[in-house]
Amino acid sequence: MPSVIVGVVAACARHPWLVIAVAVALGAGAFAYTASHIAIDTNSTRLIAEDVSWRKREMIFDMAFPQRADLIAVVVDGATPELADQSAAALAQRLSTRSGLFRAVWRPDGGPFFDRAGLLFESTAELSQTTQALIAAQPLLGSLAADPSVRGLMDALSLLVEGVQAEPARVDELAQPLATLADTFDGVAAGLPRAFSWRALISGRAPEPRELRRFILVQPVLDYSALQPGERAGAAIREAAHELGFDADPRVRVRQTGPVPLADEEFATLAEGAAFNAAIMLVAVALLLWIALRSWRLIAAILLSLGVGLIVTTAFGLIVFGTLNLISVAFAVLFVGLGVDFGIQFCVCYRAKRYAGDDLHLALREAGGEIGGALALAAASIAAGFYAFLPTEYRGVSELGLIAGTGMLVAFLSSVSLLPALVALLRPPGERARVGYAALGPLDRFLVRRRRALLVAAGVVAAASLLLLPRLQFDFNPLHLKSAKVESVATLLDLMQDPNTTPNTIDVLATSVTDAAALAQRLEQLPEVDHAITLTSFVPERQEEKLALIEDAVLLLDPVLDPGHVKPPPSDAETVPAMERAAQSLERAAAAHPGTTFAAAAAHLGKTLRTLAQGEPAQRERLREALIPGLLATLAQLRAAMHAGPVTLATLPDELKRDWVAADGRARIEVFPKGDANDNATLRRFVSAVRALAPEATGAPVSIQESSRTIVRAFLQAGLWALLAIIVLLAFILRRATDVLLTLAPLVLSGLATLGICAAIGLPLNFENIIALPLLFGIGVAFNIYFVMAWRAGRGELLSSSLARAVIFSALTTGTAFGSLWLSHHPGTSSMGKLLALSLACTLVSALLFLPALLGEPRRRR
Repeated sequence: MPSVIVGVVAACARHPWLVIAVAVALGAGAFAYTASHIAIDTNSTRLIAEDVSWRKREMIFDMAFPQRADLIAVVVDGATPELADQSAAALAQRLSTRSGLFRAVWRPDGGPFFDRAGLLFESTAELSQTTQALIAAQPLLGSLAADPSVRGLMDALSLLVEGVQAEPARVDELAQPLATLADTFDGVAAGLPRAFSWRALISGRAPEPRELRRFILVQPVLDYSALQPGERAGAAIREAAHELGFDADPRVRVRQTGPVPLADEEFATLAEGAAFNAAIMLVAVALLLWIALRSWRLIAAILLSLGVGLIVTTAFGLIVFGTLNLISVAFAVLFVGLGVDFGIQFCVCYRAKRYAGDDLHLALREAGGEIGGALALAAASIAAGFYAFLPTEYRGVSELGLIAGTGMLVAFLSSVSLLPALVALLRPPGERARVGYAALGPLDRFLVRRRRALLVAAGVVAAASLLLLPRLQFDFNPLHLKSAKVESVATLLDLMQDPNTTPNTIDVLATSVTDAAALAQRLEQLPEVDHAITLTSFVPERQEEKLALIEDAVLLLDPVLDPGHVKPPPSDAETVPAMERAAQSLERAAAAHPGTTFAAAAAHLGKTLRTLAQGEPAQRERLREALIPGLLATLAQLRAAMHAGPVTLATLPDELKRDWVAADGRARIEVFPKGDANDNATLRRFVSAVRALAPEATGAPVSIQESSRTIVRAFLQAGLWALLAIIVLLAFILRRATDVLLTLAPLVLSGLATLGICAAIGLPLNFENIIALPLLFGIGVAFNIYFVMAWRAGRGELLSSSLARAVIFSALTTGTAFGSLWLSHHPGTSSMGKLLALSLACTLVSALLFLPALLGEPRRRR
């Protein structure tokens, strides 16, 4: 092999223009193909093979309920239940008109059915309190229904406070409503946005948090050729909210979450600051290359050869797979980070030979002879490590393995062909000083002299690391790899606080609605389950009692809510006298009950009403906007609720049935966890308990845990295959079992030390940073091969040689390229950069300190 490489290097150095012409032609063709075919498949569901059992179950569920795949959940929060309802309805209506961007838009918690049957979902005791409150509010409702305006409210206030004179016991009841009205009117008078809840006024209780939140589910049209497939749909939702004025209204908050926004904002987080980080990395790499090579011409040669190799590898990946996936696209960073090692090794060796004799061509040939074999073996070993991912079920990494593995072979070929040709053409000046670290000579001799103590120390490090391994954690929750600052993640975490809105639910398919109801009852008995929902959950219980309560209320409220005549909206000139009359009535009532909370509230409201009556018409118009739309919505809901009838499975609306029953009759069960839905241990117990009763269950918690098992299994399989392949390759080349062990032993030590440190500092492995382990496996093999082959050739004092200089700067350059990921705003990418930097440091220390002590005195040539 070395003689062949020497011949290739010499030929390329003699005919640089021919080599460069071939490289330019090959690079131009690859660039043209890449430019016309470049595509990235951002569908993360395709990263794992479809023939995996849990993926099959996912696809079966998605086929049964296609409308539930790839959703955007729009969360609408309002300062009052009325605002939440109105805002969600208006936004859903606006979005439903944009069919080109959305396949489906629906409200799972709103619409005519819930307006009509909403009271039936309350308990009997709660419904009794509600109807009693409505009956007690009959005079107020009658006045407002006959005149739903500010004038009508003023007349109703006058009637209420006059009624207090006849019923003194009601004084305390009116104190709080009047105080609430006064606060609202004060805000309007001051020009501040105020929200007023008629539901709270009528019921006499503050709304619960769940009443202030509404949902809209949107299935967008996705573009998987874009980095953010749902970007257009998300932008359209924000635009619609802007058109409706929600972004300028502090009383309404519209947020997006769900699978599509989570994925899109993850890409945005990855891109945030990426250009700045890349610029820092390039400057640092260029500086390190300058320190290592002391020649801009050599640096230019390395970068040009890397550029051609990168373009060719990209074209290869696109030819084989058609598109790059979210993981295989990382081959570019790997190619640069690992490929630069070959260039540095060759050029540093060339510099050492150039110092020995100032003949450029002779130095190139000798560099090829000395380092070429090690480069070939290192490239083959790293490629074998990447190719080991091919048979795994983790499709994203298996494609990365083929592209990156082939890229290593391309980088090697470029380093022994195009790189020597460019060096010969650019003709860097000769070397003035010896290349290496003469000052490390004493350390070389110390390592050999004290090798037993160092080997014992290495054994202690390995043993301590093994003891720490049980503490090493694997965080399988992908939510922990996302930035909590982005809207989709922050919204998701907010929803997880409520067991009724957490997205970490499990879906189970039953053969029928009846079977689903029976299985749901069994699931609800599990201590890990909070509750389960099926289609039958939308058929209220004890309907006869509840309908009787509603019918009793209807007898009194129906004439009130549906008056024979409704006054037309008043003009401002008609509203002002009504406000003044109400102010007078409030002042008289306050004077009649001095020292009470009612008197204070009535006096406060009366004063505010006089201020508004004497103010500008714009103030009264703001008052109308703050009160009347909510009043009209409340009256409409009350009218609908008073016409509630029996609810059966047959009478449920079709859009609701479609969400719970598939076309073939299979029914869906949604199971909610008990406890913290973002806690790994809670999710693990939840999934285990549910799958014990329903083995075919699917959903986010199941997918998270199954995908973690698939990924970990893929890395274990790939690790074993890579180790076996590298052992076979090393055995074939080195021909000595001891030399193979000498090459692999430092790698085992550095791997154990890396995992031990992770356990000690509490750095868990996750889906992203686990990729760092096979990467550093390849780099560690390369470093060890360089030293072992030099030792086999009889070279001593390795640390003071040019080889150590090349290894150190290769590690620093690669570490800079990978370590720049540590600066990423994306937590997962940052954790990968952190683990890469840690494992690279362990690999370098092991190669520079442990390996020389392990090797001892050099083996002389026979």
